[in-house]
Amino acid sequence: MTKLVQINTVCNGSTGKIMGDIQRKANEEGFETLSIYGRRKGYNDLNCVKVGGFFSFWFHVFLTTVFDKQGHGSYFKTKKIIKILKNENPDIIHLHNIHGYYLNYKLLFKYLKNDFNGKLFWTFHDCWSFTGHCPHFIAVKCDKWKTQCYKCPNKNKYPISLFLDSSKKEYKNKKYFFNSIDDMNIIVPSDWLKNLVEQSYMKNYNVTTINNWVNADIFKPTYDAKILEKYNIKNDKKIILGVASIWEERKGLKIFQEISKRISENYNIVLVGLTKKQINKLPPNIIGIERTENQKELAVLYTRADLFLNPSKEETFSLVTLEAIFCGTPVIVLNTSAVKELVDKDTGIVLENFDIKNYLSAIKEFKLEKIRKEKIDTMKKKYNSEIQINKLLYLYKK
Repeated sequence: MTKLVQINTVCNGSTGKIMGDIQRKANEEGFETLSIYGRRKGYNDLNCVKVGGFFSFWFHVFLTTVFDKQGHGSYFKTKKIIKILKNENPDIIHLHNIHGYYLNYKLLFKYLKNDFNGKLFWTFHDCWSFTGHCPHFIAVKCDKWKTQCYKCPNKNKYPISLFLDSSKKEYKNKKYFFNSIDDMNIIVPSDWLKNLVEQSYMKNYNVTTINNWVNADIFKPTYDAKILEKYNIKNDKKIILGVASIWEERKGLKIFQEISKRISENYNIVLVGLTKKQINKLPPNIIGIERTENQKELAVLYTRADLFLNPSKEETFSLVTLEAIFCGTPVIVLNTSAVKELVDKDTGIVLENFDIKNYLSAIKEFKLEKIRKEKIDTMKKKYNSEIQINKLLYLYKK
């Protein structure tokens, strides 16, 4: 029996759900599976083990915040991971996010180079693996990652370093360790990200695009008046919806705030994923909702919306955009990253630049009311978990 072990920061959120879906499908195909994760809660229905701890996490945060050493803490927790891997002796190790204050990448890659004889896969959910610091760089228009990182313009953003800038040294460290494996398969969710990897210091590895997927049994046109009433969403207003797991500058919260000042009284903006602090600062015509794991509620909100707006400057895929499309709601996105691959004239508008006038014009001129069922069905066939995970299982078995 083929044994698969996956490693990720968490079991929830988009990357955690992806790891869980892979594990469930692998179980169905007769694999023996285990997921190792660093933080938060594990799966209730799957074999998984948590390795992170309170003190280890906060010491790793301290190292990063003061010395810019993301991926250098969690020494003993990584020893624990390696011990589990040695005991399990898997045929396949599949890495997901290895940043996030729970893992020491130098220790892990020394083990992978010297002691692991199976197949190694690594899904890039962002760009952290080939930069000296940050997982995202499009918003600051930085391309130092192509040659040598230094003086990182994102030093004060995740993973936050308030004092030192180690991006130059970290770039060299990552380049050495991440290129130390003789044979590794890199998986990316979009052709946009594949193109970036092929320009990076990891270009010599095989890179395969396997798109992310959405559960079409959940994300579909869904109506529930009680949920709309719960969030005080009226029927007499047009709804512009935005959804994010964390509303940071890159995600475009300021764009929604600017739009709210200039749209007519016929509109309300609904934003999902805000903190209490962010909600308290909203103007009256923006309804703020905290982050929710209730996917049925999200499906109702997507369906009720007249328009889904995603002003994020950088997305390696964008599950929220695809969820909105599956629920029949047209979208407006930027052309600066992978999200443009999801949108055509039948599903929405792709804007050329991040400018408030462009968003206002697009909203005013928007004529697509709901996405046709035939188009949704086509999208569901393409971004289907069965199809996409089978592509991955095929690579596992090669």
